[in-house]
Amino acid sequence: MTPDLEVVQIGQGQSFTAWAHGWPFHTVRWHFHPELEIHHVVATSGHYYVGDFIGDFGPGNLVLTGPNLPHNWVSHMAPGETVALRNRVLQFPQDLLLRLADLFPDTGGFQALFAQSRRGVVFSDATSQACGPILAELIGAKGPRRAALFLDLLARLASDPGATCLASDAYLPDPSGFMTDGVNKALAFINQNLTEDFAETDLALVAGMTASAFSRSFRRHTGMGLVEYVNRLRINLACQMLMNEVAMTVTEICFAVGFNNLSNFNRQFLRRKGMNPSRFRALLEANQLAA
Repeated sequence: MTPDLEVVQIGQGQSFTAWAHGWPFHTVRWHFHPELEIHHVVATSGHYYVGDFIGDFGPGNLVLTGPNLPHNWVSHMAPGETVALRNRVLQFPQDLLLRLADLFPDTGGFQALFAQSRRGVVFSDATSQACGPILAELIGAKGPRRAALFLDLLARLASDPGATCLASDAYLPDPSGFMTDGVNKALAFINQNLTEDFAETDLALVAGMTASAFSRSFRRHTGMGLVEYVNRLRINLACQMLMNEVAMTVTEICFAVGFNNLSNFNRQFLRRKGMNPSRFRALLEANQLAA
């Protein structure tokens, strides 16, 4: 089965993204992305899949997956059962790890960690227990503290003598093969043209499918319709700009991220963030003043 491309959004002025989600969630599917991922399970148990590896997981399962390595965690849950916090995730581009290894020769283990990530790595219980609180703090951390936590996390992973590779040494992920899938081509197009105008018919053409077949396939792959998917990405980008582009007005950001109607932008922002963009920015400013 061909894995789905996941579009990873790393904020402006940030070198990595850290977040958490529950169950069910739209990213819980067989998927891949160019970024490395650290995945820590907080709750539930089930099966996990990394390349050609299949194993059991439970709370505390801590895994690093490398560039374009397909993976998925499937929880054993009753139909309709939900969990607010299943796992925490940290994603970062591969060149970040390599640059750190070049800048700090002392961190020789980072090169080895990168090599291991290509097969996926599961870490020891002791390392998981040490890294769990770091990941929990990282999600809300800012500034130098955020960078320090990230380096501490990598150092602990790189020095774990109990780390074990998962996929077989013969397994080689082939992103060029994955990307022949029509919906994956469309997802890549969305990521590259997020702030531009495009229609479902344009994406169906990119995918080499009829509009109706593309619509069905896209929903099956992503768990949502095209408009909802694109709006979610654009609102995430708007949040980054509200945090970092202080000279831009809310209206300017609305059009910069691809919305062509301010009232729709405000409505979509409120729906996803529980507040309008102006309130979001005001709370950010209040937080900075209090720091």
